[in-house]
Amino acid sequence: METKELLVNLILFGLLPLWGISGLIDWACHRATHIETTSGLRESLIHTLMGVQLGIPIILALFFYVNVSVLLICLLAMLMHEFVAHYDVHYSAPKREITIWEVHVHNYMATIPLFLFMLLVVINWDMFVNMITFNWAGNMEFRRIEEPHGGSNYLKAYLIFMGITCVVPYFEENMRCLKVYLAQKKGAVA
Repeated sequence: METKELLVNLILFGLLPLWGISGLIDWACHRATHIETTSGLRESLIHTLMGVQLGIPIILALFFYVNVSVLLICLLAMLMHEFVAHYDVHYSAPKREITIWEVHVHNYMATIPLFLFMLLVVINWDMFVNMITFNWAGNMEFRRIEEPHGGSNYLKAYLIFMGITCVVPYFEENMRCLKVYLAQKKGAVA
């Protein structure tokens, strides 16, 4: 097996699932510290934003050839995610307990995007060189991958896995926080 294929498999079957599992553990920590009555809807929406910030580059890298455009979007999304993650902790720390479990899982959730980006750079070194040398001509068009990474069933299985480990739990968190927010707002008006 070629090194490039090994690295792609590390991304597909190692880091991407680990990010989903980390997200599920993070959700469980939020639930255990009653996010809905402490830091509330605002923090929950911040979590959703961070998931979208990383979901976009992941989907791009799974569906399209990695070129300068995809690398730039991945880099920008990773930097924005890091900024929002710092804001998230700054906002929530005074409002609710952040347990050692949550701190530990945040370490994974902060480093996995960096590792993913570094592996994309290594696998697509020529495109990275094009990106940093501003040789962008002919390297910006989005081109769909004909043969999906991980085989024909991987993408469906990964999307189902992420739906179960991240989308459904964080949707539940948003709804739980929204319910409390609306009840508090109604109580303040009455």
